[in-house]
Amino acid sequence: MSLELTQVPLTHPDGLPSAAQLTDEGLKDVEDLMIRLSTGDRLDRCGAMVVEHLSTGGKRLRAQLALAACRLMNVDRASAVAWAAACELLHNASLIHDDVQDGDRVRRGMPTTWVRHGVAQAINAGDLLLMLPGLAVDHIPADDAIRYRLSRALSGYAARTVRGQSLEMALLSLGRLTWKDYEHAARGKTAALFALPVYGAALLAGRSEKDARAVAGEFERLGFVFQIQDDVLDVFGNGNNRPLGSDIREGKITALVVEHLEQYPEDGSWLCGVLACSRSMTTDADVQQVRRRFQFAGALEEVLERIYSLSNATFDSPILAAEPGLNETARILLQRMLHPIRHLDQSLPTGDVL
Repeated sequence: MSLELTQVPLTHPDGLPSAAQLTDEGLKDVEDLMIRLSTGDRLDRCGAMVVEHLSTGGKRLRAQLALAACRLMNVDRASAVAWAAACELLHNASLIHDDVQDGDRVRRGMPTTWVRHGVAQAINAGDLLLMLPGLAVDHIPADDAIRYRLSRALSGYAARTVRGQSLEMALLSLGRLTWKDYEHAARGKTAALFALPVYGAALLAGRSEKDARAVAGEFERLGFVFQIQDDVLDVFGNGNNRPLGSDIREGKITALVVEHLEQYPEDGSWLCGVLACSRSMTTDADVQQVRRRFQFAGALEEVLERIYSLSNATFDSPILAAEPGLNETARILLQRMLHPIRHLDQSLPTGDVL
């Protein structure tokens, strides 16, 4: 079986509600607030590192998602901007810490914070970023009860992110190489921060806790898709702004690793041996061998099929069917997510397994 990503339904026959679009509208205000919070009363060394990190850009998907969800739920602009800033600041905190833990030297085409300033100072910058979302919530013109619920949401989803990151780092050493374990880690580390923007928007709109969690859960599924495609991108991307095979060199248990070992458990000793090597000891030849096995033995194709299935599960959801605007937002978000691996649209190569 071969899969083309163009099979994923991204457009809706009834057209696109403008409020559902993930655009730059409101992003400048979000950026301004993030910089003001990072600077504080006066710009010090820690704040300068945070500003430097934020200035490298990024997709700002979580901020755009928060803004779109707030527009669709008729949340006032000031609240939407502050909530989007809170979500984006939390995400960037996780990036700085992630780069330290993984040893990544480049992000967004620029040296990472720990490379520029050392590990200890990078931890300080990440810690400061962890504190700023709570201060962003103070800029929401709502009563204390709503701000408390939003602060609690930030803490809860942040805790899930840290737990997911910790589990991901331990999967190889624990020998937990199943889809169940991988999904548990990915839904914490990555997917939680796609649910958070929508969850907060729903609370700001006056929805119940149950309703907020239900609609946010649909975007958590898309966050899981994002992590899977990011695993694919690491090995089969175009190499722009990130060296190919970083996950292999770091010894990560990715969707491709899990799928390959499910199909070929006899490869466990070899593949886990490669992943267990230190980054400096993993050669380009090792990376290429793993890449060929993933491509020609079927893991890549099956992982793309999983992306397709998860995407359809979102669009078939009765929860989103009752929310046309959010349904369209989900489609646009998915389109953004899958764009970097669109070059894999064609039928996958066939040939001898290497």
